[in-house]
Amino acid sequence: MTLRLLAVHAHPDDESSKGAGTYAYYRSRGAEVMVVSCTGGERGDVQNESLERRAMAERDIAGLRRIELAEAQALIGFQHRWLGYADSGMPGEGEDPPVNCFASIPLEISAEPLVRVIREFRPQVMHTYDESGGYPHLDHIRTHQVAMHALAAAADASRYPDAGPAWQISKVYYDRIFSSAKMTTLYDALRAEDPDSPLVAELAEMREWLKGRPYTATTQVPIGDFLEVRDAALRAHSSQVPPDSRFFFWPNELQRKAWPYEDYELALSTVETTMPETDLFAGIVDDGADG
Repeated sequence: MTLRLLAVHAHPDDESSKGAGTYAYYRSRGAEVMVVSCTGGERGDVQNESLERRAMAERDIAGLRRIELAEAQALIGFQHRWLGYADSGMPGEGEDPPVNCFASIPLEISAEPLVRVIREFRPQVMHTYDESGGYPHLDHIRTHQVAMHALAAAADASRYPDAGPAWQISKVYYDRIFSSAKMTTLYDALRAEDPDSPLVAELAEMREWLKGRPYTATTQVPIGDFLEVRDAALRAHSSQVPPDSRFFFWPNELQRKAWPYEDYELALSTVETTMPETDLFAGIVDDGADG
C-alpha cells in the first residue's frame, strides 16, 4: 500500500512553516505527499526588508510567491496543487472581505476542487488547521472549513458525482507545531547550555506569547534529521521569511537534543490507534491493495 499524506494550507509559505519537516520525513520513507495551497497569497505583504527580489515583489507579488513555492517544493519533494482562490487579505474591523476572495465564496463551491484532489490522490491522512485557523486570518479559518467540508463530501458518492469515485480519508490531524511546552523545553535547554545566549530572551518571549494554550498534541513526528531541509524550504519563501527570523530559526543542534519533533493533534480517525503516536499513519493497516 502506498502511503499518502494530503496537507491543506491557506497560502504559499504555510506548507514550509507548518509541516515541512514532516513532509520531508515521510518523503524519505517513500510516502507520497500532496500539498494544496488554497490561495496564491496575492494580498500578502513583504516581510523581509532585505528581499533581493523586491522589484518583482512590488510588480507581481503573486508571481513571486509561486516561484518561492516551487523552490520549496523542489527542496522537499512534495506534489502540489493550487486550489485557485484569491487571498482574502486582512480586512479591518467592520470591513467586508474582498469580492470573490476565498473567504467570501460559498463552501459548496470552494470545496469542489479539493474534493477532486482527494478523490484523485486518495490519501489516508490529511493535515490542516483547527477551527481557529491557528490564528485568526480569514483564509486560515476558511481552509479548515473547506478541508472538513471536502473530507465529508469526498467520502459520499452522492455528492459531487462528477468529481471522481468516492474516497474516505482515515485520519485528520491539526498542527500543534508551536506550543508553550515546546518553547519552555527549548528555553530550559538553552539556559542550561548557553545562559548568555541572546536567544534566551527571545525564547522566553515566545514562551510567554504561547502561555495559556493547552498542549493538546497526540502525535510527535521525529524530524531531527530534516531540520536543515525544513529551514531551507522556509528561507525559499524569502518575501515572507527574513533569513534571520527568530520566530522560526533556532539552533538545530539544540532542537535535535531538546525537541526533535513536529507535533499534531489527531482530530478524526476511522481506525484504531494507541496514544501517544509517533506516526501519522499509525493504525492504518496494509491490506495488500494499492490504496
